[in-house]
Amino acid sequence: MSPGDRIAGTASVTLVVPTLNAVRGDSAWPGHLVAGARAAGVAEIVVTDGGSTDATCRIAREQGARVLASPRGRGPQLAAGARAADSPWLLFLHADTRLQPGWESAVAAHMADPANRHVAGVFRLAFDADSPAARRTAALANWRTRRLGLPYGDQGLLISRDLYDAVGGYPEIPLMEDVAMARRLGRRRIRMLNGTAVTSADKYRRDGWWRRSARNLTLLSLYFLGVPPERLARLYR
Repeated sequence: MSPGDRIAGTASVTLVVPTLNAVRGDSAWPGHLVAGARAAGVAEIVVTDGGSTDATCRIAREQGARVLASPRGRGPQLAAGARAADSPWLLFLHADTRLQPGWESAVAAHMADPANRHVAGVFRLAFDADSPAARRTAALANWRTRRLGLPYGDQGLLISRDLYDAVGGYPEIPLMEDVAMARRLGRRRIRMLNGTAVTSADKYRRDGWWRRSARNLTLLSLYFLGVPPERLARLYR
């Protein structure tokens, strides 16, 4: 990353991370994520916590993040983080996701084009698992992003404040907030960034790759059929 990348890119970005008992056994988060963002020169880091009982909030504060209490649920927590942010660009990232080296340049390249003030960027998806099932699931998610404009929340979201406000921001719903945001943006206003977000495969390892994928597809179908997100959240749990 050059000094120009830092000035043109990350120095104008607020990183927003929703958390709930985010500390993992390998300590990959929250310390590494927050420390990495600080090293990259982001303007600020806002962690919106939904009531953690582990060391999530303490570690985030120690690394320089601003920690805010929020009603539990990714939609409410993302929306709260956006309201608290002061930067002209917002980068939303899940707590169990890590951006691969070079993400700063991808952010800077997207922001350098004035037209992208009206286009959101998402990262390519990968999992922290080296298996055919992991690669297949990531490939399908990336295809869905390119063809249908429906990225997972695990892919992050880089968006200008102007565009975020224009589409109404994240809806404060307990599930499918990423799909709702993608639908508000529309396929033509979602672009794949030249960078990769690696997310935890723990849930897939626990439930099985096929079973978890089928469950996600079922919930997505029910959402499109009009089942309320509150009911879907109960099914998800």
